[in-house]
Amino acid sequence: MESRPVRIGIIGAGFVGSALAELLSDSSRAQALADAATAPVELVGVAVRDASRTRPGVPSDLVTDDFDELLSRDLDVLVEVVGGIEPAKGFIERALRAKVSVVTANKALLAAHGYELSQLANENSVDLFYEAAVAGGIPILRALRSSLAGEQILRVMGIVNGTTNFILSKMSNEGLDYADVLAQAQALGFAEADPTADVEGFDPAAKIAILSSLAFGTKLEGDEIAREGISGIRSVDVEFARRSGYVIKLLGIAERIGDSGLSRRVHPTLVPKEHPLASVNGAMNAVFVDGAKSGPLMWLGQGAGGEPTATAVLGDVLDAARNRVSDRHDIPFTYDNRLHLVDEGELRSAFYISIDVDDEPGVLAAVANIFAEQGVSILSMEQSGEGAEARMSFVTHEARTESVRATIHALSDLPKVERVGACLRVLAGGL
Repeated sequence: MESRPVRIGIIGAGFVGSALAELLSDSSRAQALADAATAPVELVGVAVRDASRTRPGVPSDLVTDDFDELLSRDLDVLVEVVGGIEPAKGFIERALRAKVSVVTANKALLAAHGYELSQLANENSVDLFYEAAVAGGIPILRALRSSLAGEQILRVMGIVNGTTNFILSKMSNEGLDYADVLAQAQALGFAEADPTADVEGFDPAAKIAILSSLAFGTKLEGDEIAREGISGIRSVDVEFARRSGYVIKLLGIAERIGDSGLSRRVHPTLVPKEHPLASVNGAMNAVFVDGAKSGPLMWLGQGAGGEPTATAVLGDVLDAARNRVSDRHDIPFTYDNRLHLVDEGELRSAFYISIDVDDEPGVLAAVANIFAEQGVSILSMEQSGEGAEARMSFVTHEARTESVRATIHALSDLPKVERVGACLRVLAGGL
């Protein structure tokens, strides 16, 4: 006797929703999907804002512009790929209360409300899965949730935003300025017309919040994550990094500090060229995990795009379907209330600092004196430029972040300093 089909609904038919609908409707894959789900899988509806539009890959007879009507189709699993906080949050809450499992790729929503949504799912004995919310087609959340569930994770670090990696890779490989590469990224569809979420670090911060919740047991409640973007990076900074044996990458990092401390942050970083993350170029993503017993591990792949993201969504759909057939659901991870966030100013790192100065006698001595006053030791200094203006580029020894910030503030008040440029952390060598 054949099992009852697991009934799937999708809300949203953009690149990801359309690609997923095509995967679920592909008759040549039906048996493979049924084997993975332990029952036939049936797409029964796709809710969209405008049902009159034709969408490639989406069967027209399944399209509706009424979410209530979609929910009434006896759904087992709802896939939400509309994005944003509202109305997506309302759709998900209604589905969970109707005892429908939910699969979402909505990183912003999860970073702000993931804890309460996961609790709501558990209360209603259904699943809330969100593999595609981080790093597109890379199955990093599944690895943290299952393969590494018993491991003590020490650090999760990665390139989790394809737009900024595309921009920084172009700047590094072609010597172009930030504004020129951003315009290229927008023309190619790698960057939005308003790129703020990407280039100022909001998008990777949401992803680090999600990774941290699975790696360390932090709550998804919208806690502030220290964040710096890439818009202030100049081609001269990229060139200095290249000459010095580094590549600039926007990294998202969550790591243990001592026994119960935790740091979560996003910032551009000078990465040694021998580090595996240094060779991740273009719009690719990579996540580096360091475990107490497993050691260093890295996942690499397409971080965005309709088809790669749809494959991650499909994996969650099949997990949810399998649970549905066996009348079970995944229990949300317990949260570690012993952890406390360590103030970013207390963290220590080497730094690269660039300043534009008047090329006059005594300037270097005045600048060096400010470094000394703040207890920041200079490892190396390079001066370049012609005529009245010069650029000084410093690499410091390891120093407290707060001390470096105080140094930057004091330098900006120095009359002979025309401009304080980049202030970037330097990733320690090795893995």
